[in-house]
Amino acid sequence: MGARLEGKVAAITGAASGFGECAARLFVGEGCKVVLGDIQDEAGAALADELGDSAVYVHCNVTSEDDIANMVDTAVSEFGRLDIMYNNAGIVGAVGPIDTTPTEEWKATLDILLNGVFYGIKHAARVMKPQQSGSIVSMASTAGIKGGLGPHTYSAAKHAVVGLTKSAGAELCRHGIRVNSIAPAGMATAMVANVSTGDPAAIEETKKILAETSPLLNRPGLAEDVANAALWLASDESGYTNGHTLTTDAGITTGATPNPPAFDEYQPMIREAGKKGL
Repeated sequence: MGARLEGKVAAITGAASGFGECAARLFVGEGCKVVLGDIQDEAGAALADELGDSAVYVHCNVTSEDDIANMVDTAVSEFGRLDIMYNNAGIVGAVGPIDTTPTEEWKATLDILLNGVFYGIKHAARVMKPQQSGSIVSMASTAGIKGGLGPHTYSAAKHAVVGLTKSAGAELCRHGIRVNSIAPAGMATAMVANVSTGDPAAIEETKKILAETSPLLNRPGLAEDVANAALWLASDESGYTNGHTLTTDAGITTGATPNPPAFDEYQPMIREAGKKGL
């Protein structure tokens, strides 16, 4: 048990599984009270029971602004305040070529991945501004930094989250509120397992697949890596970090690959007209 979030209250969307569940456990272990929001009611209620007096569960569909508002209000009514809003809920959403993407699937995906984040920031700001403090953390993605790493709608939504993080952070900082986001690569979660293997429960197999393609030798990305990033951004340790997108990607967005670089062995310097050496 630590105390990095002692006395703080957090609301976490998509808290019943994956990154959200991992963060909820970590936050409570660091002294935080949490409101767990999800549409997986059975799993969410079970997690709240397991975490005891430090957690309550509310049904929260992030496409419903009323559900997000209720989640925020529950934090205040149950625990007296809201210090951390973690906009975590997400799906893969619409996939396939741009010319065959159904418009309704495009809209439904954006509703979850972008509008849900907007509602979370909006209603967290509503209660954080009078406090003059707070940390808002949202899930972006490496697909929101580079092209070609995700389906079109997912990529568009995550690019928008990065932009919204910057613009909201620029506005809310004068009220003592920091706004940041996290951009993971493919991590060993049920969502990635389902894409990689067809089985959302195949976490261990997914770890092996990710380890083989990771720039870091034999090291897959884990849910704990994202939860630890969320913990740092939520805590006072990141107190001068605002408008930032923190990657958990083993350097993929900066060019790291499992392969050696083009010039991985010494040779005399290359000069004009093919000449070498000093």
